[in-house]
Amino acid sequence: MFGKLFARGAERQVADPHALPVPRRQKNGTYTLRALGDARVLALVEAADAGDWEAVKTALAPFDLGRDHQILGELADLDSVQDWIGRAIEEDKEHRATALLISGARHIIWGWEARTAARAVNVTQEQWRVFHERLHIAEEQLLEAAELRPDWVTPWRRLLTSGRGMSLGPAVNETRRDAALRRAPLDLETHLEWLSQLQPRWGGEPGEALAFARDAFARAPQGHRLGCVIAMAHIEDWVESDSEDCLKSPEIQQELRDAADHSILHPAYVWRPGWQHDFNMFAMALSLAGERHTVRRVFQTLDGAYTSWPWTYLGEPEKQFARHHRRA
Repeated sequence: MFGKLFARGAERQVADPHALPVPRRQKNGTYTLRALGDARVLALVEAADAGDWEAVKTALAPFDLGRDHQILGELADLDSVQDWIGRAIEEDKEHRATALLISGARHIIWGWEARTAARAVNVTQEQWRVFHERLHIAEEQLLEAAELRPDWVTPWRRLLTSGRGMSLGPAVNETRRDAALRRAPLDLETHLEWLSQLQPRWGGEPGEALAFARDAFARAPQGHRLGCVIAMAHIEDWVESDSEDCLKSPEIQQELRDAADHSILHPAYVWRPGWQHDFNMFAMALSLAGERHTVRRVFQTLDGAYTSWPWTYLGEPEKQFARHHRRA
């Protein structure tokens, strides 16, 4: 799993003592990434799934939940968290902010699960009621967490999502975006969430999101994962377009190559739990653009590791990943 990156002399780390063993691969050579590919994250997820708050706190020790969106996301995606996290909020005053953050993030995911991915006209009144009820709880909890821990960026990024769902308007969401970026000016997840909000389907203007992405990327130092904002901007453009070939131009291919070289393929890139998510963004963008060189390096480094996002924009996402992986 760990070896050389096939260009410019950049090398992967020789070994990661916390890396999970690669699970049994499918016949096509791919596998779904679990717990960010990290044994410590798996211990955290298993503790949360069991409702063991003391074990959750112990497992959180190596991480900074106030800044690591991916770790928080692993907890927010667990469908059992809402059953026990309320007790932690009420009973553990010392760690109340952490419990509020986890609960708030979970209630946003839980709210969207109630709403479903259906078009707004197909969402029932009961689904809307539950959706807004859960987002309202999330808003209260995340705002309190942000007040208790003013240095944290993760509550503000999650509040962008709840604000979009509750249609709180641009003034509120811009304030939240600015609050997040004051705390972490190069924060990738905040930029990606704002990128989504700038899409025409959410009221943005065509080209606005890509311009935002390019401006952000221009400030990113070499090796910084913020380069992924370019990959996602082009994926979002593809989603909005009526043409499946809209990214297949030499200019877009070159922009994606340059962004990958500056970020995930640069020797200064930091190999952190969940790095495969960054590579999957570039893998999809480069594949949609019909790029044939850098995409090989990206898929070679992934070595079959599939993450559902952003491939869920495609029908049969796992099969699409496997198909592009095989072509590369």
